[in-house]
Amino acid sequence: QMQLVESGGGLVQAGGSLRLSCAASGRTFSSYGMGWFRQAPGKEREFVAAISRSGGITYYADSVKGRFTISRDNTKNTVYLQMNSLKPEDTAVYYCAGTGNYYSHRSYEYDYWGQGTQVTVSS
Repeated sequence: QMQLVESGGGLVQAGGSLRLSCAASGRTFSSYGMGWFRQAPGKEREFVAAISRSGGITYYADSVKGRFTISRDNTKNTVYLQMNSLKPEDTAVYYCAGTGNYYSHRSYEYDYWGQGTQVTVSS
């Protein structure tokens, strides 16, 4: 089992920034591709960003490309999501997840999930 704990969510005005963190434990972190997903009220969970095991490959949803940056520090067993130029439509619960694949944008390929952190962007 790999345990994932997100932090860094909160309330921010449109145009502002937040940095989410996800601390992993229980497994060899560097063996897992990591991803961020989000779920807004009344909507399905959607892919946000993914990063490969080594951090050399990143992949973004079109809706966040150019505004969000995913990164990881394998020495700290942590993955990050830097979110800039936030919009009200970014409001959601954000989840980090781990996959045994090199990396993936498909939620069903992720085996481990955190509990989520709320991000609210006011207009």
